[in-house]
Amino acid sequence: MTHCPWTDRHKFWRVACMDVRQLFGTNVRRLRLEKGLSQEEFGFVAGIDRTYVSGVERGLRNPTIVLAEKFAQGLGVEVDELLRRPAKGA
Repeated sequence: MTHCPWTDRHKFWRVACMDVRQLFGTNVRRLRLEKGLSQEEFGFVAGIDRTYVSGVERGLRNPTIVLAEKFAQGLGVEVDELLRRPAKGA
């Protein structure tokens, strides 16, 4: 995570200061859970190993653009949605 002086006080700033891997993983997890899928179910649908899905969701993996597209297709969204920061106040 990059330096962010507000991380302990404001949820928005905590997300706004995430590096791109953490942001991508947070969005993947949120969308996966909204669809009611386990990591294993999602991995099967997207053609991605469950352990890789776990690493991405925790911000530990740095997926290629090809894998980012597989994540997006598996979630039924466009790739840019996986890189979007939440609107302030959301």
